[in-house]
Amino acid sequence: MTALIFDMDGVLVDSNPLHREAWARFNLLHGLATTADMHERMYGRRNDQIVRDFYGDSLSAEEVASRGRAKERIYRELAADRLEEILVPGLKRFLDSHHHLAMAVATNAQPENVNFVLDRAALRPYFRAVVDGDQVVNPKPHPDVYLKAAKLLDADPAECVVYEDSHSGAAAAVAAGMRVIGVRTTYVNLPGTCLNVDNFLSGDLEEWLEAQLRPV
Repeated sequence: MTALIFDMDGVLVDSNPLHREAWARFNLLHGLATTADMHERMYGRRNDQIVRDFYGDSLSAEEVASRGRAKERIYRELAADRLEEILVPGLKRFLDSHHHLAMAVATNAQPENVNFVLDRAALRPYFRAVVDGDQVVNPKPHPDVYLKAAKLLDADPAECVVYEDSHSGAAAAVAAGMRVIGVRTTYVNLPGTCLNVDNFLSGDLEEWLEAQLRPV
């Protein structure tokens, strides 16, 4: 059995530009100017990691969580009327074409954001399992989210194909023993990937996946 597991931000939705804007607005409220390097450091990381990176380790766990939730409220406000237009091109057609396969979402994102994207964009019915950043102790680049998704799908990690856009996400999938397809919304090429594509309209993607599904 081949199972497909998708990261969310940068894979289902090309949302990183909105996340950058949301962090810039949030940081400004706290008197912090957001640099290009700070934006770069946020990709593929869980909010508790980002908040501590930006504001230091002196914050309590409650304050870290509160700041993460506040930033994500800004993101959802920015994305509310744009969600359909920022879906990665070809996504729904790709999901429709492969609905017979076991599919899951595995993301560092907070559950509120996961629910927002999956429900507002009508994506939830495609996925048999959803794992968010609050369901594991160790976020990406640790393999926990991907191993949990495989377990929920009753799939061997070696039979899972992961779609990722970030270095930490690709590293997590490789550490889980899974094959990785890079989606070029964030980086041109990711290390450890079997293939890198612009989006789900890529003919190379379908050709590669068909080869994996073909009986030996």
